[in-house]
Amino acid sequence: MRYKEKKKWYQRIPGYRSGVKWKMITASIIYALILFVILIPTDSSTEIAGENTADDATELEAEDATAATDKQKNNEEKEKQKAKEEREAEEEAEQEAKEEEERQAEEAEREAKEEEERQAEEAEREAKEEEERQAEEAEREAREEEERQAEEEAEREAMEEEERQAEEESSRSASQEQALSQAQSYLDYTAFSKSGLIEQLEYEGFSTEDATYAVENITVDWEEQAVSQAQDYLEYTAFSESGLIEQLEYDGFSSSEAAHGVANVSVEWQEQAVLQAEDYLEYSSFSRQGLIDQLTFEGFSTEHATYAAGQVGL
Repeated sequence: MRYKEKKKWYQRIPGYRSGVKWKMITASIIYALILFVILIPTDSSTEIAGENTADDATELEAEDATAATDKQKNNEEKEKQKAKEEREAEEEAEQEAKEEEERQAEEAEREAKEEEERQAEEAEREAKEEEERQAEEAEREAREEEERQAEEEAEREAMEEEERQAEEESSRSASQEQALSQAQSYLDYTAFSKSGLIEQLEYEGFSTEDATYAVENITVDWEEQAVSQAQDYLEYTAFSESGLIEQLEYDGFSSSEAAHGVANVSVEWQEQAVLQAEDYLEYSSFSRQGLIDQLTFEGFSTEHATYAAGQVGL
């Protein structure tokens, strides 16, 4: 705590109260002149004035010394303040340097972390690509191996088939050779079902064993035979769709073969109904409804039967 300094007696005099040096000097001069004027008439007054002037000079010197001390104190305080400010500036600079160092450390740590994550992602991506490449390579190799094995299997089967055929040809009897040749001859000019061709060969005098052997050892598409047989029937007589299928089944074709044969012929079923109606009217008389009923019985649709009756004039 700072105590208020007690003023000296002369500091209470006007001109000396402020403690400012130039004011004090000015006040001293004025006071000296006043004393000089007052004391000038007598010698004693002059002596007194001289004494007073000397006292005033002493006082001024004391005041000057006090002012110098105060100035020194002020300078010391300024130096202390300056030193304090410099110390605070240094502390602030150190704080800023420390903060900058911490910021740079954090930035370096962040960049290192980002680089580590990037490298991890890159490694993961490369690992995934390598895994996919290996999987594709393995799949390709497996496919090539499968194809190679399939080719080898096909070659082996072809070789075995050739060997089997060669063995069969070498072990085939003369009667089997004749039956095989006859079966091929029949198929060159007309169509047969498998069972129909066996029956035809038996009818020609071949044994059931030789006929069966021949039919099973010729190259033939039985579905195409059904198509040819269906077309042959339609060239000389009329059929409904279901009636033609039944006829092919009667000839020995399977249901699927007969259906395939009928589905693959070129025919207008309503025109077949007209032809069938004309055939009926050539040897018998029918009423309109009777003819329609007969045609539907043969497998024609009611629409086709009605159309045919109209076309023949009923």
